Parts: sequence; structure tokens; C-alpha cells
Amino acid sequence: MKSVDPIRDMKKVDAMKKYLKGKDIRDYTMFVLGINIALRISDLLKLKWSDVLKNKKSFKDICIIEGKTQKERRIKLNKVSEKALREFLSSLDTYDMDDYMFKSREGNMKPLTRQQALNILKSSAKAVGIKDNVGTHTLRKTWGYHAWKKGFSPALIMDTLNHSNLSVTKRYLGITQDDINNLYGSLNI
Repeated sequence: MKSVDPIRDMKKVDAMKKYLKGKDIRDYTMFVLGINIALRISDLLKLKWSDVLKNKKSFKDICIIEGKTQKERRIKLNKVSEKALREFLSSLDTYDMDDYMFKSREGNMKPLTRQQALNILKSSAKAVGIKDNVGTHTLRKTWGYHAWKKGFSPALIMDTLNHSNLSVTKRYLGITQDDINNLYGSLNI
């Protein structure tokens, strides 16, 4: 199985957002949350409104037990995530706090499947001209890559992603030869 890539170019991230927002607000919100809170897709798709809402009007920090690691994960929603969630909520006729946020259209009480999420991401990436190998893990890797590019410590990113060692995080960051060349060119001691 070929490894998936982060979306490194912010113009491409913005193109995905624009495309998805015009197509389906649910899918747009899934993408925005995925690249901003860095949960594995299995944990993201299992989120219910009660995981992000204190009540029907205000947000709270997400606190979940990750499926893969069984570790607690606390996530503070940023402004972009809250905005996407507000837009999504306003598009719904009705919702219950126990509803899955990203409901499947095939069953009212079921979340989107991993395969459905993959299809959404792959077709959207293709529609906006992203040539990189995109998959569900692209969301998490995109978060890690942009956190690193903004100057956050790889050790902090490792802890945030609940990785067991830095070598896993280094793969997530998608460091390319261009990044290495930029380091050599920028560091003039």
C-alpha cells in the first residue's frame, strides 16, 4: 500500500475547501475539522455533536479516547473549525446531541464510513488538480506538515499526534528534499 501525502500547498488546501463547500457542507466540515484537529479518520467519523457542543449554541474542547492508542486526547477547537461547525449546524434542519456529526446518507444512525470519506477526499482532490496521493490520513498529515512549517517543535507535534517515537512523526511531516535544501539555504551561521 502506497503512503499518502499531506497537502503541502495552502493554495491547494484552500481549493479543496472551496470545492467541498460548494458541493456539500458536511464534507467541507469533515475536511476542515480533519486538517485542524488531526484525529485519525476513524475517530473523526465517530464524533457526535455532544463531543463538540456544550449545549446547542456553544462549543467545548473535544475529549475522546482514541480508538487506536486508547489514549485520552483533548483538542481545543480553533476559530476555523468553529466557523465550519457553525455553518454546518445552520444548514441542518434538525439534529440531536447524540447524532453523529458526519452522518451517512445510507442510514440515519450511522456515520460516514472510512471508504465513503476516502471517496470524497480522492474525488475532491482530483477535481481541484491535486496530483499527490490523497487518502483519509492526508487530513492528519496535512495538520502535522503545516504545524511543522509554522515552526512548532517536532516533539510537540509527536505528542499531539500520540506517536510513540519521532521517526513516525518525521514520516508524517512529509519532509522533501526541497525542505532540506531550504534549510541549508536559510541557515547561515
